[in-house]
Amino acid sequence: MAGVSQEREPVEETQVRSVDEIEESFEPVTLIEQSRVTLRVGRMMLASGTASYRVKQAMAAVSGALGVHSHTNHVSLTEISATSHRGRIFRTEVTENRSFAVNVDRLAHLDRLRRTLPERTTPAEVHRALDEIEGRGALYPGIVNGAVAGVACAAFAVLNGAVPWEVLVVFLAALLGQTTRRLLAHRRFNGFGVTMVAAAVATGPYAAGVALAGAIAGDGAGVTLHAAGYISSVLFLLPGFALVTGALDMAKNDLQSGIQRIAYGTMIVLAAGVSVWAVSQLTVLETAPRSVEHGSLAVSVALWAIPSFFGVLGFALMFNSPWRLAVTAALIGALANTGRLWAIDGGAETQIATALACLLVGCLAAWMARGGRFPVITLSVPAVLVMIPGVPAHEALVNLNSGDYAAATAGILEVSLVMLSIMVGLVGAKLVTDREWAFGA
Repeated sequence: MAGVSQEREPVEETQVRSVDEIEESFEPVTLIEQSRVTLRVGRMMLASGTASYRVKQAMAAVSGALGVHSHTNHVSLTEISATSHRGRIFRTEVTENRSFAVNVDRLAHLDRLRRTLPERTTPAEVHRALDEIEGRGALYPGIVNGAVAGVACAAFAVLNGAVPWEVLVVFLAALLGQTTRRLLAHRRFNGFGVTMVAAAVATGPYAAGVALAGAIAGDGAGVTLHAAGYISSVLFLLPGFALVTGALDMAKNDLQSGIQRIAYGTMIVLAAGVSVWAVSQLTVLETAPRSVEHGSLAVSVALWAIPSFFGVLGFALMFNSPWRLAVTAALIGALANTGRLWAIDGGAETQIATALACLLVGCLAAWMARGGRFPVITLSVPAVLVMIPGVPAHEALVNLNSGDYAAATAGILEVSLVMLSIMVGLVGAKLVTDREWAFGA
């Protein structure tokens, strides 16, 4: 009716709120954000290649700074499950990791974030810091990454007694193999397939290069395909981080993660070994040890120290380490491996010399990393890779295939004892240099 106003009844507040707003009012939104960013920190650290105990340590530090009352987590090689408590409410989340590449630069920045967290922070601030870290690209282009892998393997060849022309062929073969691995990995090809293809790409050109050198030098030059160079061409595939972090996790009684990492590392080694063996069947491979006469002690030390330095430097740079970190690791590795080889040359048992050298590596790495300058593991892993017995491992595989089970068993035991010595040395160094690691639950 005209001129008459009708007063509307007031509308209840819940009638104008959206369904999402009503549902959100029942959700612990703050705890959800805290849990989510904590899990993101753990996932990024795990994908960068560090040990599970460091992942747990970082997640606990972040959750504490965010104000979470209590936080528990379970970390394996491929998964993280975490529960965050605030008062009487809690939230459990699970995430999956399928990246097993090592990125030392990212790991160092994440570790620095863990160490420099303020007493109180917010999820938004942590996300902002993680975005900056995640946005950092590779420190070196692909060709440089392949070249430093070639340098590392060429240095291995020198230590294994390869002659100069073999060292050059090793460099080129490893460069090609690492470049192939990088390209396939960026396309998310299966990890074991990547390893098999990269090993074949490295060893095939090496064998072809040796054949070409023999043809150029002539029949009387004595050019043969020797294991010293052949095996050195694929040593860029060594899963050093997986094996070392697995041993450290097992020493902390984190058996599931440790066993998974060691199993993964073993499978990578076997995948590479299959291709290495298959290519070696296409030609005649000489496996007899070469005797190398260095002359004076000074010459011997130089021929041990220089390739050890460049071998460790190449591996560290291949793992995307900053230059200062890589050079530090190389100095540690050169000192320790030179002492190891000098002791073995003087008659010491290989296992004892290796364990003591790795103990020295761990102690020096902890000393150089003091104050949070570097994560210790980023110094120690590249430094011990030059001590892995690649040639005896391949010889054991050849003997196993030929049916010489006695020689194969002896070779496998020799390699296993050296690997165990490396783990014992690094664990021993942790016990004497890291109080939190040694006495933590």
